[in-house]
Amino acid sequence: MDISPTQISGVNIVKHTSIKDQRGKFSRFFCNDELNTILGKRKITQINHSTNTFTGTTRGLHYQLPPHSEMKLIRCLKGRVWDVALDLRANSSTYLQWHAEELSAENGKMIVIPEGCAHGFQALEDHSELLYLHTETYHSSSERGLRYNDPALNIKWPLEAVHTSERDTNHPLLSSSFKGIQL
Repeated sequence: MDISPTQISGVNIVKHTSIKDQRGKFSRFFCNDELNTILGKRKITQINHSTNTFTGTTRGLHYQLPPHSEMKLIRCLKGRVWDVALDLRANSSTYLQWHAEELSAENGKMIVIPEGCAHGFQALEDHSELLYLHTETYHSSSERGLRYNDPALNIKWPLEAVHTSERDTNHPLLSSSFKGIQL
């Protein structure tokens, strides 16, 4: 596995090496030893699977507050998605900056999104699927979100957003009272 940092501290791209032959291909999805520099003492506690029927389906921007903040490791199993990490950490030099990465079954990339960052994505192909590895279980009382199309965030989604949930469409816009997440 090749780990590459982005401009946002803690947001990393992991490129999986595949062995390919006439039968298909094989790659290691997760290896605690190889990802130890990212995970540290964290453990994977929950794995989620997201299926997205239509191109343009947009989900997010989701995060959990402390003490249930979570690191997410996300990989595309089928199709292609535009995956976004938004830094919400109050004391971060990249506060409110975002990083987007195309994840696909073909390119084998995985994005690592640390605690204090929100996550969202847009399906670039019909029937795109993602697998999420989480370092914290879901706690509805700690869950929060920001609107994916908030003008203050200026996220450049590649397609028109369609098939958004009512919840995601109604997440609040960023306000001056939001001072970031204290970890």
